[in-house]
Amino acid sequence: MPQQKAVVIGAGIAGIATAIRLAIKGYQVEVFEANSYPGGKLSEIEQNGYRFDAGPSLFTMPQYVDELFTLAGKNPRDYFSYDQLDIVCNYFYEDGTRLSAYASTQQFAKEIEDKTGEAASAVINHLANSRDIYDITNHVFLERSLHRLQTFLRWDTVRSIFRLPQIDAMRTMHKANSASFKDARVVQLFDRYATYNGSDPYQAPATLNVIPHLEHHFGAYFPHGGMYSITQSLVKLAEELGVKFTYNSTVNEIVVDSKRVKGIKTKDELIAADTIVSNMDVWFTYKKLLGKHPALHPQKTLSQQRSSSALIFYWGIKKTFPELDLHNIFFSADYLAEFDHIWKKQTLYHDPTVYINISSKLKANDAPEGCENWFVMINVPSNNGQNWDNLIAEARAYILSKLSRLLDEDISKLVETESILDPRSIESKTSSYKGSIYGTSSNNRFAAFLRHANQSSKIKGLHFCGGSVHPGGGIPLCLLSAKITADMIE
Repeated sequence: MPQQKAVVIGAGIAGIATAIRLAIKGYQVEVFEANSYPGGKLSEIEQNGYRFDAGPSLFTMPQYVDELFTLAGKNPRDYFSYDQLDIVCNYFYEDGTRLSAYASTQQFAKEIEDKTGEAASAVINHLANSRDIYDITNHVFLERSLHRLQTFLRWDTVRSIFRLPQIDAMRTMHKANSASFKDARVVQLFDRYATYNGSDPYQAPATLNVIPHLEHHFGAYFPHGGMYSITQSLVKLAEELGVKFTYNSTVNEIVVDSKRVKGIKTKDELIAADTIVSNMDVWFTYKKLLGKHPALHPQKTLSQQRSSSALIFYWGIKKTFPELDLHNIFFSADYLAEFDHIWKKQTLYHDPTVYINISSKLKANDAPEGCENWFVMINVPSNNGQNWDNLIAEARAYILSKLSRLLDEDISKLVETESILDPRSIESKTSSYKGSIYGTSSNNRFAAFLRHANQSSKIKGLHFCGGSVHPGGGIPLCLLSAKITADMIE
């Protein structure tokens, strides 16, 4: 029997992982990537002696990366290494409060009690609830397809369904956190986890309180070569397994005949394939690559609310700040107003919450000596035609003013190099519709069930992976989407 040919559209982290899994299953695999580099959002930027990880900066659940090497019979440490963080993140508040989120639950709880007066037991109980939500949802709703009958015929699925009230889907995240904690600063800290998948804690279900468990049980890590080394190591593995990567090659069409995939069209040729996996945002997959087949589009799914986007400044800072660590959050004084501006007004708030990632804290050669590489990000709405040039200028002024005040230093005088990524460029560089980072939002309590499936119900041989489909965005979920997708392909 001749070897089956699989084409993967897009070399994002999920596309690379799917290619690896299909190669291990015996497929001939070719990955087509429009950019000149792999990784999608998980790429890097170099400028004037500074190196920045361009996109995802928090690394959790490293076992999902290790698993790919183990499946291929390789030692993960021969390709990729990482260290666990003792402090996950530093938090800065407008009232002068500073908190360190220690990886250790006991240390973290004590830190919160010492700094805010919130009982340590409240933190421990909240994280125990986070663990329970994970235990109910993980093996059933994150590691398997929700769109196949056999998933719901398994005993562990039935058992989880009986425990569904425990995942707290009927309350918003903010209401649940307000019930758990008395101190507004602690509520705000735990509300922040909604932004991990581009959602609003005042709308999203409290089920998202599963996320803290990933940090405080499994831990947060830093790859020795920076986040981009995840991409590099997986591409190396894929190539060793015979996967072919074709860069600077935009796919223009998925060829379908009698509701079955036949291949893809690029500018130069028609490539036949038995199986096609799209790592492109599902919206663009249908609207651009399957534009000739509107009757096959899942219109209801494609009209769902998009996740938020991001505005990122990559700043080379000619000074070091001992009070900052790898991950740092400077909170808005009015979180509700900030999210109302993002979601209801579709614009920016004058006092945004600012995230700063500084990889040179752990990888010194990412910045010149005596300097730091600041990845400075705020959450923003997806692109709906706003005047982004004006908004970027306003946001830059807001951020510099806020950081200068809270760090007691004029940050504007320290910026010696700058690049900017906004919703428009996120869309153009990563084919993320409207620049939404996580596909659809999770502001609906049924969002987990409404994401697009990992295979088409109307086109045989067409599959999907990545942050715009089940189970969602972020590195761990993208890697799980690759697992679910590859397991579906016989």
